[in-house]
Amino acid sequence: MDTGCWLFGGEFEDSVFEEWFYEETESSDDVEVLTLKKFKGDLAYRRQEYQKALQEYSSISEKLSPTNFAMKRDVQEGQARCLAHLGRHMEALEIAANLENKATNTDHLTTVLYLQLAIFSSLQNLEKTIFCLQKLISLHPFNPWNWGKLAEAYLNLGPALSAALASSQKQRSFTSSDKTIKSSFPHAGKDCLLNFPETLPESSLFPVEANSSNSQKNEKAITNIQNCMAEKRETVLRETQLKACASFIRTRLLLQFTQPQQTSFALERNLRTQQEIEDKMKGFSFKEDTLLLIAEVMGEDIPEKIKDEVHPEVKCVGSVALTALVTASSEEFEDKWFRKIKDHFCPFENQFHTEIQILA
Repeated sequence: MDTGCWLFGGEFEDSVFEEWFYEETESSDDVEVLTLKKFKGDLAYRRQEYQKALQEYSSISEKLSPTNFAMKRDVQEGQARCLAHLGRHMEALEIAANLENKATNTDHLTTVLYLQLAIFSSLQNLEKTIFCLQKLISLHPFNPWNWGKLAEAYLNLGPALSAALASSQKQRSFTSSDKTIKSSFPHAGKDCLLNFPETLPESSLFPVEANSSNSQKNEKAITNIQNCMAEKRETVLRETQLKACASFIRTRLLLQFTQPQQTSFALERNLRTQQEIEDKMKGFSFKEDTLLLIAEVMGEDIPEKIKDEVHPEVKCVGSVALTALVTASSEEFEDKWFRKIKDHFCPFENQFHTEIQILA
């Protein structure tokens, strides 16, 4: 899916910028000089010369007036993006956290969240990437592109968690001589989207005795554990597929609602994305009535006419109130958007199990 950003303004030749830079750098106005250096950093970044761009940004960061909030934020964002490209992710995240703490309106927070999204995507941290997208969606629920990115992230998360469970099963060891065999599921802590119990029920624990009868019991218990793990992996895939499907459907609904307002390249991109979503939906093998149910749930809050999300309204609020506008956790987000769908399928778990074709 094309998840690129919107294009603003026209294209221009780099040589034109270079000529202008060298002609204007001799200005005696300190603010103008710093502005030109900032533009030089932007040009270097555009050329993917990240070390050079970082040097330009860093050279003016401390010289900026404390009251020049706008440029200071732009420069710090530039520094963070350069650091991420240079593999210095922790430094980039520190800058992003500082910007987030100082955000006072939805525009600031949106910019910071996109910055964090880029950093976590670079780190290939799927759970953090998903959480960033969820926070962006909580600010801009009618933006189709973030919903599309969230769907793609869920598709990648399912196999990743399933593989983690399989790896954990292989690493599990069994001990003898009055010791108890224990099994555990991977637990990624409070940020994990899906947390599993660290131990199996007591019925799954058994003492190891050096006799044939107990050896057979142990083998049976091991088989039961393996079956339990396999079922858990399948459940993970089913749940992430469900969330991915719902997110794709939400994306398509929003694109369909904005379609009448668009022309030219925007309309072309819209229609192309809808077709790509249609192709991806075939891979889920959901029945038509299931898709209709998901569409009904995911479209409940969409008004007959929605504003173009390219230029959303900027809300100027305090930092505390701003924090309250975004989801506090992945669990909170998923409960809001997917709970109705999951609840519908819970009483018919066996039917749901056979309906979904697990993706490799």
